[in-house]
This record gives sequence, structure tokens and C-alpha cells, in this order.
Amino acid sequence: MRDTVLIVDDSAMMRKIVLRALSVAGLEFNSVLEAADGNEGLEVLKANKVQLIMCDINMPGMNGLEMLREMRSKGIGAGIPVVMVTTESSAERVREAVAAGASGYIRKPFSPEQVKLKVIPLLAA
Repeated sequence: MRDTVLIVDDSAMMRKIVLRALSVAGLEFNSVLEAADGNEGLEVLKANKVQLIMCDINMPGMNGLEMLREMRSKGIGAGIPVVMVTTESSAERVREAVAAGASGYIRKPFSPEQVKLKVIPLLAA
């Protein structure tokens, strides 16, 4: 069992879906932290030790890419894998996420198997 995951999405239902997919994929965490936008995500991250971040791109306030850029530029959460979980799947958006420092990219809707294939290698590294 891993320690802590941070799920950042403006939809409370989607945060539950991501958590359920992690669980079904066999990825159990002692603690689950949630944030409704990038600003809240950064605050949670500053106050907690996290092993994985699952983050939406499209959110009000600070979006996921802005949060990721802020994290990487300020050294917040250095080394923590960040998986973008989003409806946006254009090659340009994927490149933008990777350039910002994303460790992985999962397109909604997704299956627990897709989550497992993306996340397990990141946690093993």
C-alpha cells in the first residue's frame, strides 16, 4: 500500500471515479487528498507529502497545466509523478502536458486497466 495520492479535478464525481479506478487497478493508498482546482492543489501539495498526483487539465481558476508549470518552476513536489486525466487528447495538448512536466496522460473516459498501465511504472521508478 502506498502513502498518499492527490486527485485534482473540479468535479467531485470525477475525483471519486479516479479513486475507484486506482483501487480497481490494485493501487491502494493510505491517504487520499483532493483539490477542486490548481490553486487548491498547490496548497495541498505544499502541506503534504504525496507520492502521486492525478490531475485534470480543464478547471476554473488555475487549470492543471498551469498548476503543473507552477509546481515544476518552483520545485514544489519535485520528483512526484503527475498524470493528467482529461478529455483533451489532441497531440498538441499531450505535447504541451509533457513539456510542462507531466509523467503520463490518460484520456477520459478511461478504464482501471489504462490507469494501471500508466501509473504502476511511475510508482515503481
